[in-house]
Amino acid sequence: MATQGPDGSVHTPVDEPKDQIENLFTYHAPSEEQKEFYLSIRKAGMDLAKTIDTTCPPSPDRTMAIRKVREAIMTANASIATDGGFYK
Repeated sequence: MATQGPDGSVHTPVDEPKDQIENLFTYHAPSEEQKEFYLSIRKAGMDLAKTIDTTCPPSPDRTMAIRKVREAIMTANASIATDGGFYK
């Protein structure tokens, strides 16, 4: 049963593994608040990536570090999109 939060957001409890998987692989349109969170995370990630790019010598490690920052941003955004949803 879905519940509505004080901000008007709708939260659907996810109990069954099948529902958890569907939740993780479903597009979640962002609310206005979530859009602001995404922007904040992307800006912080971009700042870190730029710092890595300008302070680390060109190398596979620098490339990997920037990729890991990108991965962290994407994973953080997924956490917001799924409202903290997880599998098992």
